[in-house]
Amino acid sequence: MTRASRARRLAAGAFYGGSGLGLAGAGLVTLLRHEARSARRRVVSRTPKADPPTGNGLYGRGRGKPIVLAVLGDSSAVGLGVHSANETPGVLVAAALAELAERPVRMVRLAVSGAQSKDLAAQVEQALPERPDVVMIMIGGNDVTSRTRPATSVRHLAEAVRALVGAGCHVVVGTCPDLGTIRPIAQPLRLVARRWSRNLAAAQTIAVVAEGGRTVSLGSVLGPSFASDHGLFSPDEFHPSAPGYAAAAAVMLPSVADSIGVWPAAADRGLRLRRDTVRPIAKAAARAAGHTGTEVQPTEVRGQESGRRGPWARLRRRRPPEIPTPSQADQAARAGAET
Repeated sequence: MTRASRARRLAAGAFYGGSGLGLAGAGLVTLLRHEARSARRRVVSRTPKADPPTGNGLYGRGRGKPIVLAVLGDSSAVGLGVHSANETPGVLVAAALAELAERPVRMVRLAVSGAQSKDLAAQVEQALPERPDVVMIMIGGNDVTSRTRPATSVRHLAEAVRALVGAGCHVVVGTCPDLGTIRPIAQPLRLVARRWSRNLAAAQTIAVVAEGGRTVSLGSVLGPSFASDHGLFSPDEFHPSAPGYAAAAAVMLPSVADSIGVWPAAADRGLRLRRDTVRPIAKAAARAAGHTGTEVQPTEVRGQESGRRGPWARLRRRRPPEIPTPSQADQAARAGAET
């Protein structure tokens, strides 16, 4: 059995192991369906009908061949809920990445609002001709709300990552956000949504790492802070606001930058990596799903990729940096050129 196939079996187990509703009574099932319909009506009535501008183009003023960043996924990658391209996660990451690398970054957004994991294949097909150096994927929320079988979601995501890595791209996946923070969702559906989304995030992590990509947990980023700060949501109370997307971009940036070797070691100085940060992938995925901004990537122990309990994985938690807007980054570049 290959590393990837073994990890995919673990991914299925990560979701199904004690995560379902069990033998829920008919009354509870009826209540959950009623709450789901009510929440969907409320969200849809307030959700913007148009996506923000793509923001596709070149960022930064450095020399050298531009780094190509492709952004794939659903409305969280699109930035639905804001009006300016400069407030979308792809543009925020592209501008900050150009500053870190001291090279221009060409960003191409291929994400589509409403996309599910099954739609990634078409996005990958569009991305490959762009020859991206690094691909940032944000996906999973619509798989939960559409009640897609988690094994199906994970399989499509794994296939997308495999194709991209096989083409020489670095891949960083922001896993399924914590849908238990969505205000239009009432209890007990909110508790169920949290459990489903976190377990899908864990399963995504196992599958992505097995294919050679990295994951970053967005669950907690869009979790406790969102639950306590109304300003992080857009008017539909489902999608993030501009500060919310900036928070997500700040968590994604270190992993995107590190994957292509431009994240400064000094930025991690003072962050003590504990001995238990290398774990079997299933344990690493479960821990990452509930901890803000945790990155999981493949690793080796004594030259071995796998142990008795499956592939090895390394967990890292970095401080989210302050992300400048593209205009701020441009002003800083001009100031540097004048001095």
